[in-house]
Formats: sequence, structure tokens, C-alpha cells
Amino acid sequence: MYALVLFGAVESVAADALNVNSAINKAGSQRMLSQRMAKAYCQVGLGVETESSKHILDQSVTLFDKQLGELKAFAPTPEIKDTYAKLAQVWLSYKELLAGSKPNIENARKIALVNEDVLKLAQQGTAQFEKYSGSPGGKLINIAGRQRMLSQRMAKFNVFRAWGITSPQMLQDLDAAAKEFATAQDVLLAAPQNTPQITRELQLAKTQWFFFDDAIKQTAGSRDDQLKNVATTSERILQVMDGVTWMYEGIAK
Repeated sequence: MYALVLFGAVESVAADALNVNSAINKAGSQRMLSQRMAKAYCQVGLGVETESSKHILDQSVTLFDKQLGELKAFAPTPEIKDTYAKLAQVWLSYKELLAGSKPNIENARKIALVNEDVLKLAQQGTAQFEKYSGSPGGKLINIAGRQRMLSQRMAKFNVFRAWGITSPQMLQDLDAAAKEFATAQDVLLAAPQNTPQITRELQLAKTQWFFFDDAIKQTAGSRDDQLKNVATTSERILQVMDGVTWMYEGIAK
């Protein structure tokens, strides 16, 4: 349900011509998708919300492809063009792992590495677009959009851990993502550009964050229940923060 709502909103504007603010938004969306695809792949492999996870994975692959083409075509500087040329190459390897066969632990271990390469380049591109915009509005789009990614990154680490894919660095990254999310949410709530609607949505996201954080830390009950709770709450918070990001893009025009 959450995936349909989210991607319905995205697809309704996907055909619009890009400007620098929409490029920041979509570049930031690529960060989120890099993590969401890894999460959904592992959820399918573990039998967590299987049909919904398959749908999320398929739509995320399609959207990543579409937005990558748009961002490559729009790239306004040689540096940004170079970033997206590199991202396109890494994406080929990632996409093959995601779509090449039924989800399995061997590919999941490879995905645990490759998704970080995709994220790094997607982050680089987003930062370059924000710098090119040179505006406070661009910064807010970037921060809000990064919250989408962090929600999926934390859920991804949780499902990796459930599949036995873990390391000390991964646990540190999970803790860092949680701290960054909480700090950035306070930054957004204090932004003078906020409309009443944006403030309401940010407050909703803050409430959802408490549920999500509890789900990540859940120790009581079965593993299946914990994984389902993380899967559903990560989608809820993604949906809210995706809407906030589009609102920031709207007021930045």
C-alpha cells in the first residue's frame, strides 16, 4: 500500500522537465532507492511481506533507471556529467544482482557491498546539484531527501543482520544513521521556510520515527514480527518524508 502511494506521487511528476531543484530531489531519490532496493531484495529472500517487497523492488529498479537517464541528460557541468557516467556503470552491476536471479544469500552478500558504491555516487551527485543551485531551498530539499534514504538504510541494515550479513562497521553505520536522522529532523523542524503543512508533516514524521526506532530495537516477540514491523514502519516514514521533500521543492521554485 505504501509503495503504491509513494510511487504514484513520484510518477505523476516524473515527466516534468527538470530544473535544479527537481534535480536535487531526484538525485536524492536515487540515494534512497539504492538502499530501498537492497532492503526489498533481502525481504523477498527472507519471506518478509513478500508480494509487497517484490513490488517495491521492481518499481524501485524501474524508477532508478528512469531517473538516472533524466539526471544524465540534465547534468549541467562536466563534473556532474562525470558523476552520472560513473553511477551508470556501477548501476549495471547492481541491477544485475537485483534482477538476475531469485534472491539468495550469495547475491545478498555482494549487494551489501555494491549498494554502498551506488549510494556514494548518488550522494556525490546530489551534493553537486545542491552546490550548483547555491540556494537555501536546495539545501532543504537535500536534507529532507536524505531522510528518505536514512529510513531505508536503517531498515536495510536490520534485514541484512537478520540474514546473517553483518560486521562491526555495519553496526556502526546503523547507529550513525539513526543519530543523523534524529539530528536532521530537528534541523528541518527549525527551518524558517516551513509552511504550516510542512511543519505538520515533519511532526508526523517525528512520531513515526519513534515507532520505527522501536521496531529496529525490538527484542520481544518473533523475528518475523520484528522484520515485518521494520518493513512497514520504514515505508510509512519514507512516504511522509518523500512528501516533505516534494513540498520543499515546491516552495523553492
